[in-house]
Order: sequence, then C-alpha cells, then structure tokens
Amino acid sequence: MASDHFSAVADAYALRRPAYPAELFAFLAGAARGHDLAWDCAAGSGQASIPLAQFFRRVIATDISSAMLAQAPVHASVEYRRGSAYESGLDAGSADLVTVAQALHWFEPERFYAEVGRVLKPGGILAVWTYGTQLMEDPVVNAIVGRFYHEVVGPYWPPERCHVEAGYSTISFPYPELTHPEFQMRQHWTLDELLGYIATWSATQLYRKGKGSDPIPELGLELQRHWGDNPRSRLVRWPLTLRVGRRPK
Repeated sequence: MASDHFSAVADAYALRRPAYPAELFAFLAGAARGHDLAWDCAAGSGQASIPLAQFFRRVIATDISSAMLAQAPVHASVEYRRGSAYESGLDAGSADLVTVAQALHWFEPERFYAEVGRVLKPGGILAVWTYGTQLMEDPVVNAIVGRFYHEVVGPYWPPERCHVEAGYSTISFPYPELTHPEFQMRQHWTLDELLGYIATWSATQLYRKGKGSDPIPELGLELQRHWGDNPRSRLVRWPLTLRVGRRPK
C-alpha cells in the first residue's frame, strides 16, 4: 500500500493546498475520447476530483486515507472510495481517464500501471502531474523559504521526494506520451496562507515528530520582517510537470 503522510493534517491539506489550473482539466477532457468515467487515484481531499466532474459524467475518487476523503467536497458526480492504487475496485475497461495529482511518487509504479491497464478503456488517457517548490515575486522571500526547504526540514523529506524534484523524469511511464501545453498554479496568498501551506509538507510533519517542536513559528518571524506589517497577499506560482499518454488500442 502507498504511503500515507497526510491523514494527520487532512483538514489543513484541504484548506491550504493550491488549486490546479482549470486549463489543465480542459486539456485532459479534450484529449479523452470518452467522458463517461474518470478515476482520480490518490484523490486526497478532492483537489482534482471536483474539477474533473465538470467534464466527466462520473468521477470515482479513491484514496487510502479516510481522513483525507472526509475533507472532500460533496458533488453529485463524484463518488469517494477508500482504496489503494493497486486495487481500485473499478470494472475492467471502464475508465476514459485516470489521473494522479501530486502522488505518483508514493506508489510502486509497475503495480499501479498494471491496475491502470486493467481499468482504462483502449485509447484511454493516463495523466500524472507534480509540482515542486513555490516561486515568489520577492527574491528574499524565495531565499528564506528555500533555506527552510533544504536546510531546516531538508533532512526530513521522505526519499520519494527526489522524484518530485526531478519532475517525475525518474519514474517509468507506460504509454506513448502526448505533447501538451505548459501549466502552472497561481495563488495570491497572505503570509499566514503561505505558512499554512508549508505546514502541510511531509518534511515539516516529520520534523515535528523527530524534533518534538514546530519550525513554522520561527519561519514566520523571519518572513514577517521582509513581508512587512501589511497583510497583503503576494503572487505564488508553481510550475506543473505533466506526463500524459494514451493506452494503445
């Protein structure tokens, strides 16, 4: 079973994680040859499941964490199920699209791809994507957060993080890949919102467990000196790395 690093912060994850761009889902819907069923694997609290429901008649969203699924918004076209990436419970040849948002690095890829091959229709689409560290307009803020990422919580990143940093280029992919536009997430966040997001990092959680203390307040004090007293929001960007392919007929 894939690793579960987020049940303990399920409510914060649902609240603080950035939203994926609408253009991404429009692209995937355009690439799909049918729109009856999408399987959103490792759906968490539905960050991709809900947007997919705009384009697909049904979305089945699975995750190993009941706590995460409990945070997901209710939607008439989305069915949430507790289940692993390797035993989805979906019928063979039933899905037009399979998605994995920011979670493939936790999987055993070949076991997952075997389930994808069973579930996808011939000509169906598999899409996986990931994002690394955020980019801020202020280079000083970027440097502070970068130091926190690499030096403070750096030793606590799970080993799978290397795949995120490599844009999933280190993970095999089972199908011929399609060309696609570049996508990025964009949010305007206050300092509190940025800190809330950083608090959901798996490395931040493991730091707390290992050290018995929370590194976020000290980071907040350092950032505050450069953020200023004005609680205004600032632009935060995350380039997305997408790998998308079509199952041969």
